[in-house]
Amino acid sequence: MENKKKHKKMSQYIRWIIEVALFLLAIAIFFLSLNHFWMRPVNSDLSNSNLRGPLTQKKFNYVAIGDSLTEGVGDRTAQGGFVPLLAHNIDDTYDMQVKSQNFGVSGNTSTQIYKRVTTDNKIQKAIKNADLITITVGGNDVMKVIRTQLANLSETSFKAPAKAYQKQISDLFAYIRQINPDVQVYVVGIYNPFYLNFPDIKQMQDVIDNWNIATKATVDKQKRMYFVPINDLLYQGLDGNEGVTEKTETSHTITNNALFEEDHFHPNNIGYQVMSDAVAKAYKEHANEK
Repeated sequence: MENKKKHKKMSQYIRWIIEVALFLLAIAIFFLSLNHFWMRPVNSDLSNSNLRGPLTQKKFNYVAIGDSLTEGVGDRTAQGGFVPLLAHNIDDTYDMQVKSQNFGVSGNTSTQIYKRVTTDNKIQKAIKNADLITITVGGNDVMKVIRTQLANLSETSFKAPAKAYQKQISDLFAYIRQINPDVQVYVVGIYNPFYLNFPDIKQMQDVIDNWNIATKATVDKQKRMYFVPINDLLYQGLDGNEGVTEKTETSHTITNNALFEEDHFHPNNIGYQVMSDAVAKAYKEHANEK
């Protein structure tokens, strides 16, 4: 009789242990599910991409070459501006495991970019294995003309430098083609950040427009290379009419919700998202072209 009581108590104790364990397991599953919900919002770009196993994805090498726009100056996250945004967009849209390499250096002109590409073995290896290349170039070439000819600056000041620039980027494109004959290359145009400070100087917008036209003409001569314009997307802000507010005796406010507020020159995080979207749109249009 006493043994039966002990056996009954032991059974009750074991059942209690099991119930407690199941309760704790249920609590753990609940909090894990809650954390998963907050970390992956419904309809988020991340909600589906991370469900794929890396072994089932096609590997895709994305190489970014250029100046401060590639480096990501103005990106408060310090992650590389539009480059990681574009990489994630391609990964999420095309179900690929994207590896991006960022070779952007702030201040580089087309000549300096060409020199790095033709002398840096790491860049050359990346180009050889690239499935996609983006290039930001030209903004510092324009700035160089402004700095060196400021005293007598006019539209004609840019004519000779523009021709030299076209020759330089033609050599850059030819060198990339020697290393990788088939990779798609997207060349991002320049924009007019000076509009904020000098909205009445229409000649500067003409300079930017002509520079982009010349760049596009050079790009269009190449096979599987594409020009991506961004000036109209950035230079007046997202709604298209941002600029210098009306001046008063006490204030002169400059606004552009696409540019970095500390220098009014480089894109901010919103501006880089705009750039990424523009390149992603172009890539979607041309991805299947041979």
